Amino acid sequence: MSTDVTSRSRGRIDSYFGVSRLGSTYRREIMAGTVTFLAMSYVLAVNPAVLGDHGTLGAKGIPTQAVFTATAIAAVFGTLVMGLWARYPVALAPGMGLNAFFAYTVVLEMGIPWQEALSGTLLSGVIFFLLAITKVREKIIDAIPLQMKLAVGAGIGMFVAFIGLKNAGLVVASDATFVHLGHFTKGTTLLALFGLLVTVIFLVLGWHGAVLYGIVATAIVGIVSGLVNLPHQIVAMPHGLDQTFGQAIVNLPHAFTGQMVIVVLTMLFVDFFDASGTLIGIANQAGLLGPDGKLPRAAQALAADSIGTTAGAIIGTSTTTAYVESTAGVSAGGRTGLTAVSTAGWFLIAMFFFPVFAVVADAPSVTAPALIVVGVLMARALGDIEWDKLEYAVPAFITVVMMPLTYSIANGIAMGLLFYPIVMVAKRRVREVHPVMWALMLVFLAYFIFLAE
Repeated sequence: MSTDVTSRSRGRIDSYFGVSRLGSTYRREIMAGTVTFLAMSYVLAVNPAVLGDHGTLGAKGIPTQAVFTATAIAAVFGTLVMGLWARYPVALAPGMGLNAFFAYTVVLEMGIPWQEALSGTLLSGVIFFLLAITKVREKIIDAIPLQMKLAVGAGIGMFVAFIGLKNAGLVVASDATFVHLGHFTKGTTLLALFGLLVTVIFLVLGWHGAVLYGIVATAIVGIVSGLVNLPHQIVAMPHGLDQTFGQAIVNLPHAFTGQMVIVVLTMLFVDFFDASGTLIGIANQAGLLGPDGKLPRAAQALAADSIGTTAGAIIGTSTTTAYVESTAGVSAGGRTGLTAVSTAGWFLIAMFFFPVFAVVADAPSVTAPALIVVGVLMARALGDIEWDKLEYAVPAFITVVMMPLTYSIANGIAMGLLFYPIVMVAKRRVREVHPVMWALMLVFLAYFIFLAE
């Protein structure tokens, strides 16, 4: 009797996810989910380092323990929604780049408290959800030229890498030249350089968990050399959410200001197109795209991403989005939502190991190499920009360089979207500029006028 029940249950699961139909197996799906977790679990150390009050933000940051717990729960929840509802082998977690925007642009540069910044994240998630479940999503995707989408991704990569280089001590401030090479006599700088070298070697060797392994290797060397503290314990019950849960809702009235409009638009812009590109790329690698090249269940997939962002903001972390590291699981054979469910299971387990991840999060030299490498991976989009066409090259270049040089993702996007319509008019291609682009140009022009006041 029990055998029959088990058999029927497996049959229903197989039918729902399409495991057999897509040529996969339960074992392969679970292993693929494990590979995906190994490839992206570095976020549990890096996100608290970026957003937490033990890092660059100091007292302006979110309590580190709360960030870790929120990061893990957001990853579990968002990934389960993607796996169980959209049925894609895609994992979600607070995104690299958008967490940097949250911390360094919104909180540090704009002076917006993290509680209100979470409200902005919540609003962007809600708007994203509304766009995802309507046909408006297709119109917006078509409105923004591919070249600008590529430039935004690459620019964020440059910005993240610059933060990593700064945290590593490889790039330091200079009164004469603004920045110059760091001091290689410092132990922490040498540790970061070691971490960067080993992480790059792991990547070149094709190891799926290269970034995680690089963090582990760097932490071990740091502990041996006395530059990194040993964890006081290994396992601990998750806690800290009492400090962050619901802050996004409580502070929602403060989110309706001119300054927050730019914050919400930037978060929405980056998340919307990053999620779309990531999902299409992963689906293509897995052979899941339809015969017309479109993404099946696109509404569910994008809505799952937006739900992850909304839930993550309420819990207490920055924008939660689809991770390109999910390609590691796909390359290991993952084809269905069961891969994502498996990944979510690992994040649930990892939630109980905060003391270990906290040691890493409190050591910038250990997490800096991860930021630099993530920046390198994001900057690959530069190769797809049509540099031989100045109407694309100029706004794309301005977008990319202004992000690290002004220490602001919003400034880079704003400058690029200001230049693009003007250059296209000069090129006599005004008909190719979508009305949405003109609207965005006016919004960001108002943004710069606001900054000048």
